[in-house]
Amino acid sequence: MKSITRQKSPEDIQQGLSGLDRVFIVGCGTCTTMTHTGGIDEVVAMKERLQEQGKRVTGFTVIPTACDDMTELAMKENGPAISSADCILSMSCALGVHRMNLYIGKPIIPAVDTLFIGIEDSPGYFREACAQCGQCLLGETAGICPITACHKGLVNGPCGGTNNGRCEVDKEKDCAWTLIYNRLKEQDRLDLMRKYQPPRNHHVTLAPRSLRIQ
Repeated sequence: MKSITRQKSPEDIQQGLSGLDRVFIVGCGTCTTMTHTGGIDEVVAMKERLQEQGKRVTGFTVIPTACDDMTELAMKENGPAISSADCILSMSCALGVHRMNLYIGKPIIPAVDTLFIGIEDSPGYFREACAQCGQCLLGETAGICPITACHKGLVNGPCGGTNNGRCEVDKEKDCAWTLIYNRLKEQDRLDLMRKYQPPRNHHVTLAPRSLRIQ
């Protein structure tokens, strides 16, 4: 499961770099490499584009995993090039930006938008799999999340709009609760369809969240 990202428009990146002429570029070898938004090819292309715009790129690197401890080591290894830059242009997900800010006092400018946590169902097609809501129902919905699979996020379903197994919001999309029903039937657990799920407690997802593990 990965952070699914989309590269910002050239105009947004240019605006983010306004007044910052010397740039060090950081990509990620994991999530943004998978989505082709911040791997080595995209980093090199960004370098060339910035240079065409008159920016000076002091260096670049692709950290194997930009959201863990490898980031600190990469910052140290590229210390001179980073020191001579006005900022870092991050082509990692938002977690990578947060991690870099722990070690660098310079501005970290994101070049991508983090969209959701998802999985790759087929080459180039990414599906949101988890909303990180803190109230997991997967054990009772046969591993299909109604929060992310249902356009309405219904924890009791299906709704009255489903028709021939299709969603009324997007008729090209399978109804999440039909999928849940079919899988529960295969598992001989259809009794769970009759179990009422209480209204979601949105206090669980108050932001910002933190957790201390004892």
